[in-house]
Amino acid sequence: MRDVIGAPAGWLARKIRARELSSVEVVRAHLEHIHTVNPRLNAVVFATAESAIKEARSADRHNKRRSALGPLHGVPFTAKDIFNTAGLPTTAGLRMLRTNIPDHDATVVARMRRAGAILIGKTNCPPGGVGEESWRSFHGGTRNPYDINRTPGGSSSGEAAIIAAGGSPLGLGSDSGGSIRLPASYCGVAGLKPTAGLVPVTGAYALPGGLSDPRSQVGPMARYVADLALALRVLAGPDGFDSAIVPVPIPKRTPKLDGLRVAWYADDGMAKPTPAVTATVKAAAKALAAAGCTVTEERPPSLTDAWQVTLGYWGLKHMSHARMYRRWDSFRSIILKFMSSYDLVLTPVAPDIAPLYRVKVISDHQFSYTVPYSLTGNPCVVVRAGTSPEGLPIGVQIVARNWQDNVALRAARAVERALGGWRPASVVG
Repeated sequence: MRDVIGAPAGWLARKIRARELSSVEVVRAHLEHIHTVNPRLNAVVFATAESAIKEARSADRHNKRRSALGPLHGVPFTAKDIFNTAGLPTTAGLRMLRTNIPDHDATVVARMRRAGAILIGKTNCPPGGVGEESWRSFHGGTRNPYDINRTPGGSSSGEAAIIAAGGSPLGLGSDSGGSIRLPASYCGVAGLKPTAGLVPVTGAYALPGGLSDPRSQVGPMARYVADLALALRVLAGPDGFDSAIVPVPIPKRTPKLDGLRVAWYADDGMAKPTPAVTATVKAAAKALAAAGCTVTEERPPSLTDAWQVTLGYWGLKHMSHARMYRRWDSFRSIILKFMSSYDLVLTPVAPDIAPLYRVKVISDHQFSYTVPYSLTGNPCVVVRAGTSPEGLPIGVQIVARNWQDNVALRAARAVERALGGWRPASVVG
């Protein structure tokens, strides 16, 4: 069953639908792999072995000719432990929630289930589901599968780690300032922060939804970019509760890259990238050029303003409420104007590889490349595009215009194909 471990979610769905694989054998293989790798990673905090196998048996019974099956029928998935899961604890890494067992699913979990996917585990995150320090969870810290002496990043820590290690083909994370994107880069997987207003956050701990926090988005994580696109179709759309969600359909046609205009930069002027990160961004830019894009080295203006607004939002910088929102709106307008000249922006995700475990890193050194596009609500896809001299993954961030998530995903697939994308983590074998 080793060919099942590491396989794309879409491929698994097709094989199960064709009855070339059973859901039971696919789910069981992933549960067994989690059992093997999780003691070293501490990525999965609640497993659902008994219920998952039961659901997989049911999925196989219903897999008959001409039966209407969801796009993820029989495929296992995991979810960050901020999402409500009926009958299963949701703790968000907080001791005070250790006995919290919701009676209903978060919207995105429910949508995955309706698409036929089978939940096999909840994954670790920092307390409250926010921040970069995964080791502070009351479940203990999560380790990076490429080097257990390093962090997987935060806050979708366990999700990135278990997907990279082969324990789950597809998962759910959340991102306010980079919490999908940094772990995806540090663990060498793919992640999508969707356009603000596309995917409901209903049922996610401490994500109020609506207009009160337009920075925070829920999105998929996977080893392959194609699986992000598959999951987005399942997750997107209004749920009748999150008032910020707009009924914008996901285009069915795959966009062409020929003639798309791409701006790229390797240094944001705040956190100087390592030579390996710079080389990775340049390689990704070259790959997009080879795919037919017009590529120009240019950095958006006023990126430092985004960091100052974010500090104000976090309460770490004294700034009146009204002044913060005026600066925020001004920055959004600046990026809108910049992107009127470009279809895509290519950047680093972080200036360096995954930090050492429990070593404090200055936040703006980690998040300065991601927070600008949280403030603007642009869709961002992260894909592995390089490897450091230490043998650790380096991802790049591809930003598209709002509501053009499919364009960012198409560009990320081109980079993935040219530069290799996810590679198995040798540490956990």
